[in-house]
Amino acid sequence: MTRYGFHASHEQIAPRQLLTDVQHAEQAGFEMAMCSDHFSPWSRRQGHSAFAWSWLGAALATTDLTFGAVNAPGQRYHPAVVAQAVATLGSMFPGRFWVALGSGEASNEHITGDGWPRKEVRTRRLEECVDVIRRLLDGEEVSHDGLVTVDRARLWEVPEPRPRLVGPAVSLGSASRVAAWSEGMVTVNQPTDQLRRMVAAHREAGGKGPLALQVHLSWAPTESEAEQVAHEQWRSNVFGAPVSWDLETAEAFDTVSADVTVEKVRSVVDVSADLGWHRERLAAYADLGFDEIYLHHVGQSQERFIDAFGEHVIPQLKGA
Repeated sequence: MTRYGFHASHEQIAPRQLLTDVQHAEQAGFEMAMCSDHFSPWSRRQGHSAFAWSWLGAALATTDLTFGAVNAPGQRYHPAVVAQAVATLGSMFPGRFWVALGSGEASNEHITGDGWPRKEVRTRRLEECVDVIRRLLDGEEVSHDGLVTVDRARLWEVPEPRPRLVGPAVSLGSASRVAAWSEGMVTVNQPTDQLRRMVAAHREAGGKGPLALQVHLSWAPTESEAEQVAHEQWRSNVFGAPVSWDLETAEAFDTVSADVTVEKVRSVVDVSADLGWHRERLAAYADLGFDEIYLHHVGQSQERFIDAFGEHVIPQLKGA
């Protein structure tokens, strides 16, 4: 049965308020939560980007939800540091935390001053990092010389059970490639035919573990308000690769998105004032085989969304 969770958007909401929001989401019937580990928002209009690992400790300690985080090891983070962070949360909250390991975006990683590698190099670097992180979480002492260097690293807190290492994917190629190492896949809402192909590509390549979907949506009591919220907050997020990978600053994203229309935003955000429409849309995603669906209302104020979906959407989806 598909489970429904809350996406905590650090890029849009201050950490104290976001902690209140995720506690509210649990009370309203959301079953789990996830977030992304960003250093920078996608737009000056979003205006936030707190340190996800500090927040995760507080969120896990003050709810009973399971949590996932999307992280990019290899440049901003040494993989041994990521492994230690994962191990600490996994030891404190057994069975309640997973991490999705991706190749990253320049908007977060350029802060080191190092050059931003080509995509194929970033992919190889990620796979080296995944191997290092898994071995450390399994209790090994690890040394490694390659695109990342590790010297006799060992974790002194080894979590039991080991948190799952999940593969984030937005294309058919990445859905297939992460199957070689991941214990589940997470992707974002796309046209249903494309999502169906993503699921098939991952499974046909041998991918195992839960399939998770993050759904960007905008709901408000009126259609015009739902559109306004989506356009104001998410028009910097309509670009695919390589723009989304390679732009370095929020100001650059604001510049390239200045003329993005509401219709274009609707291609990446499910926008409607009709809660029944959202229910049907989410049910269709579940029918594609997703085990976990994380709802991301792209507005900065979450209270009305949490209450409305907690009362009128999630119970009906669970009942179905």
